[in-house]
Parts: sequence; structure tokens; C-alpha cells
Amino acid sequence: MKVEGRVAVVTGGGGGIGGAIAAGLVERGARVVVADLDEHAAQRVVATLEEKTPGSAVAVAADVSDDEHIRGLVERAEAEFGPVDLYFANAGVTGVPGLEIEDSVWEQSFDVNLRAHIRAARLLVPRWVERGEGYFVSTASAAGLLTQIGSATYSVTKHAAVGFAEWLSVTYGDKGVRVSCLCPMGVNTPLLYSGDASGHALGELATRAVTTAGAVLEPADVAETVFAAMEEEHFLILPHPEVLEMYRNKGADYDRWLRGMRRYRQALEEATPTDS
Repeated sequence: MKVEGRVAVVTGGGGGIGGAIAAGLVERGARVVVADLDEHAAQRVVATLEEKTPGSAVAVAADVSDDEHIRGLVERAEAEFGPVDLYFANAGVTGVPGLEIEDSVWEQSFDVNLRAHIRAARLLVPRWVERGEGYFVSTASAAGLLTQIGSATYSVTKHAAVGFAEWLSVTYGDKGVRVSCLCPMGVNTPLLYSGDASGHALGELATRAVTTAGAVLEPADVAETVFAAMEEEHFLILPHPEVLEMYRNKGADYDRWLRGMRRYRQALEEATPTDS
């Protein structure tokens, strides 16, 4: 699919991968609603886009855990630019380390990392089926194919996001609805380093696990990978190619992979500095 002339919504668009996707969309001739929980962040992104291409983007404050906010995003896009062609379910919350996590924290992770995708698809997919086309891009994570050492909330909800994207493709892929699922490893955003700031040993371990597993990419590089995949209408978008080999190894021998992950976790723990 070509994005020129299309109308897009990007959640979590106030920076990082979402901001880079919004910029790439405008560069390619799309018009974009940039949504973020942080309204000022969304406005900063849009101000930069508008300097280069006036009339290309609008900023909207939105909490994707709220169904009415998602509906409002679509309505704003329709009012400003026309029917939504592309939806980037990119907003996400970081993982919380450990097992003793309150249910409210689990609920927030499911709401933002999974249910926000379901709510948007529930609203848009019937319209796309009627029109004969539309594109849903889910930002999951390599943790959704593999796992994340340290955070159960992040790993579980990203697995679920991958599963929902698969289901969408299987169910609506022959009805004009394209689906892609973005699964990067380390990307140079505040989310990557949130574990270091958590004050929890497992949080620090989670950051170390990602930053030592492969290159830490810039958001703009990830966005370029997304657009290349969309042109070919590939489902799985892997900015880190090594993730595919890891995924194959996991599927080839699950028990061996689990043993290897336990050894990796132990090695990271042993390498983590302790307070003197």
C-alpha cells in the first residue's frame, strides 16, 4: 500500500517510534492525526510537521485506554481530513518488574497494550470491509514473539497484541484489511530505559537484557522499516533481523530455548553491579 494521499491516525505519536512514523507519513504525502496522552508532546511533533508541510497534521490529547477517546480520534480525523485509511496502534506502557504486581497495574497494561488495539479495530475494521481497504499497524515488541526478562506485564500483553494482530489478518485479510505487526527490540526511546529508573533490580535487568541483545536503533530507522514493510504488505515487521532467527530457534526446540533464556537471565544477574 502507498501512503500518499491517505489519512492516518498514530497513537503514542508524541515522540519515539510514533513521532517518527508521523513524520514519515507526512513526508510521503499522508495527512495525520497525532495522538498522545501528553498533549504538549503531540503538539510539538505537529508543530514540526506543519512547518514543513502546512495542513498535514493535527494534535489530539487522547487516552487510548478510553473507548470514547479512540472514537474521538477517528471522528477528528474524519472532520479534518476524511475517512481513516491507516491506523497505527502505537501507544504503549512500560513493563512492571516482578510477580507481586497489583491487578490494577495488570489492567492498565492490558488496556493500553492490547485492548486499545481491539477497540480501534472494532470501530474501523467494519468500515474498511465495506470500503474494501484499510491498514492496521500494531506496535507490539520482540517481547511479544520471545519474552522480556524482568517484566511479566510487558511480555504477556505484547504476546497478546501479536496474537490479536494475527487474528485480524486471518479473519479480514481477504476482505481488503491489511495488518502488520511491528516487533522491534531496543529502540532509543525513554521506554527502553524506564527499567533503569524503576529502582527495581528486575527493572534494571530488563533494560540490560534488551540493550545487550542487539543494536539500539533510532526511531527514524524503525519507521523506515515500517514503511518498507507496508509497501510489500508484510505482516511481521522486524527492524532487528536477528529476532527472526531467535524466534525460529524458540519454535524449533522450546525447552532448549527456555533453558537458554534462564542461563541468559542468570548471566545478566551476575553481571549487574551491586551497591557497595
